[in-house]
Amino acid sequence: MGPVVTTIEELVERARAGVHRPGPQEAYREAAAGALLVDIRPVAQRAREGAIPGALVVERNVLEWRLDPAGSHRIPEATGHDLRVIVVCSEGYASSLAAASLRELGLRLATDLDGGFVAWAAAGLPTTAG
Repeated sequence: MGPVVTTIEELVERARAGVHRPGPQEAYREAAAGALLVDIRPVAQRAREGAIPGALVVERNVLEWRLDPAGSHRIPEATGHDLRVIVVCSEGYASSLAAASLRELGLRLATDLDGGFVAWAAAGLPTTAG
């Protein structure tokens, strides 16, 4: 049997299957109520696009290590598997894959921001210059 071949579109579709992805206004309300908003964009992208005040910056390459509540490299915010995490990337594609990976670690409430930072900024929600 050869390797399983898929497309990135199929991978993103599977990552989003059955998952509610909050839009900017809903994510803003959830963050205000205690959800952890996690920005996974690289520093150059945050410098170019701007940032979300109060969002925790955890670049994509270390996300699982920092948010695994059972991991030895976790951050203090990784308090348990019931933590509500909303992952943010630029447009909401890489964040869907990242949130799916977090769910595989047992963070069952992990999701991502529909439309990413671009949608957040377009909604007129708070941002800071890059």
